[in-house]
Amino acid sequence: MTEQTPRKLTKGERTRASILDSATELFSKSGFHAVSLRDIAAHAGLTHAGLLHHFPGKESLLIKVLGRRDRVDARLLFEPAVRDRPEKLLGIIVGIVWRNMQTPGLVGLYVKISGEAADPEHPAHDYFVQRYRVLRERLTQALTALFAQADPPLAHDPALVASQLLGLMDGLQTQWLLEPEAVDMHASVVAFLRQLGLTIDFPSPEDVVPGADAVPGADAVPGADVVPGADAVPGPDAVSSGDSPTQAEP
Repeated sequence: MTEQTPRKLTKGERTRASILDSATELFSKSGFHAVSLRDIAAHAGLTHAGLLHHFPGKESLLIKVLGRRDRVDARLLFEPAVRDRPEKLLGIIVGIVWRNMQTPGLVGLYVKISGEAADPEHPAHDYFVQRYRVLRERLTQALTALFAQADPPLAHDPALVASQLLGLMDGLQTQWLLEPEAVDMHASVVAFLRQLGLTIDFPSPEDVVPGADAVPGADAVPGADVVPGADAVPGPDAVSSGDSPTQAEP
């Protein structure tokens, strides 16, 4: 069977991808509040007006940047084949940790912005609240099944373990950014799951999670917003505040 040739991106799609790349880099380095739309436009080689043609405000641009990677992960975590195989979901989680070790810029972005977003007035506050809520629920479902399937069954509280796992992953990211040669996030997460008594054979990370090249330009790919389980995942436009340029520009 002849493989279908991927459609070339339009000029507008390439421009949007370039803007998102620039926003990701600048937000990662300086945080949300210290970066203006004019900074992002200049970094992307555009005028301020040219950027506003594609994104109406800094808040909406931030959520697009955050949602870019989440759309890739959501396709994996919410695909039908994973729903009935909780061990596969944990394998994907472990693979995502490995993948994150290849993309320090994006890890830095999440660490910096999630810290800022603890402020209820931050434009990404609701995004992160919903993101953690969905992940806790998804992990709790998988862990409930895995603990019951073990022989003998494991007497852990699935909801508590789900929160512990997410907390471990977040804390490891900060330590890894500070001292990457001393912290192995992938090995640490696998060790935590083993200590629970789970006897899952985790596949090679490359076999379950797209590589780092699967993210840049993802927002420009047609159908990138069509995510299985999208009703449960905070979408890229999940911002309640206005997006007018006057509101967004510091």
